[in-house]
Amino acid sequence: MTMADSTNQGGLPAASVDWAYFLDVDGTLIDIAETPEAATVDAALLELLGRLHRASGGAVALVSGRALADLDRRLGTCRLPLAGQHGLERRDAAGRLWIHPASPETKRAFRAALEPLLERHPGLLLEDKGLTLALHYRQAPELGDMVRDTMARLVAEAGDGLVLQEGKCVVEVKPGGVDKGTAVEEYLREPPFAGRRPVFIGDDLNDEHGFAEVNRAQGLSIKVGSGESCARHRLGDVAAVRAWLAAALEKEQT
Repeated sequence: MTMADSTNQGGLPAASVDWAYFLDVDGTLIDIAETPEAATVDAALLELLGRLHRASGGAVALVSGRALADLDRRLGTCRLPLAGQHGLERRDAAGRLWIHPASPETKRAFRAALEPLLERHPGLLLEDKGLTLALHYRQAPELGDMVRDTMARLVAEAGDGLVLQEGKCVVEVKPGGVDKGTAVEEYLREPPFAGRRPVFIGDDLNDEHGFAEVNRAQGLSIKVGSGESCARHRLGDVAAVRAWLAAALEKEQT
């Protein structure tokens, strides 16, 4: 990975409704909350996404670590193509659902192994997304090393094609071979995304796969905030992301 400039937009061109947009949610479109459940999707964002979806001919997808059911609940009537749980479940523009299944037996074993840790440290939060398990330590950041070591050990012992996906104060266990990059790749083979210049915007380590995929496709990879990344452009925060996307709509109206 290379360090991109975190103080400006690094030559980022003006957004266009002719492109295909793949957008992370937490930390990109909405601010990160203390817990996943505490995050809120506001009316202004829903209006922006709806307008961009219509103006781009439907070429807007959310690519998130959240489960599809969680995203649908927060989006309400704003129906978009969605990739959830880092691409393990994906709804395409035609409304078809694609799922990369995980072993329920392995997940149950992980939960059982983590129960003593959760009892000892109430600041930890285990999130069951359906196909993945995420152990959050945002409320106990001093436990980060222990969480990472514990999850790495459990993955090694499982030997079931599982991998770790780290994020901001979270470590997630998921099936290997599927990520946000593979979700973008799948979308780009389908209408209305095929043939358009892809744009991926994200803020976290789990977004690096998406950045790498759009880089290969000669698209725009945009990192939100600071930190090492293979993204070739930067936006400072959630407000900057929304403003950049909204500018595409303003240009369309002129």
